[in-house]
Amino acid sequence: MVVVLVATLAGFAGFRLHAVMAPKPASTAFIDESRPVIPKDVIYEVFGPEGTAGQVNYLDENSQPQRADFTTLPWSFTISTKLTSIFANVVAQGDSSSIGCRITVNGEVRDEQTVDTHNAQVFCLVKSA
Repeated sequence: MVVVLVATLAGFAGFRLHAVMAPKPASTAFIDESRPVIPKDVIYEVFGPEGTAGQVNYLDENSQPQRADFTTLPWSFTISTKLTSIFANVVAQGDSSSIGCRITVNGEVRDEQTVDTHNAQVFCLVKSA
């Protein structure tokens, strides 16, 4: 009878010890599926003398390069997004001696550059718009 009692207690103790020491299953991580609710307007602008022709390269809302030709200035492109942040970059070259660019985010000018030289080229960059 003592042997049965010791074996039962040992089995119970082993069962409890296994329950305490066993690895816990991985908990399901909380996934934040919320969406930003503040829309963001990013405006690329290229300016210079009227009649300036050239080309502009810029990054869209997915950071994919895009190219556009212009036959006169000013030129502009607007990105409306609800992404948390975007990388904004615009590069332009024209056939005049002056050209400028500007990146505006929600009405605030974040970068503006002007270049005065033959066949001027300019770029503007905002790392986190």
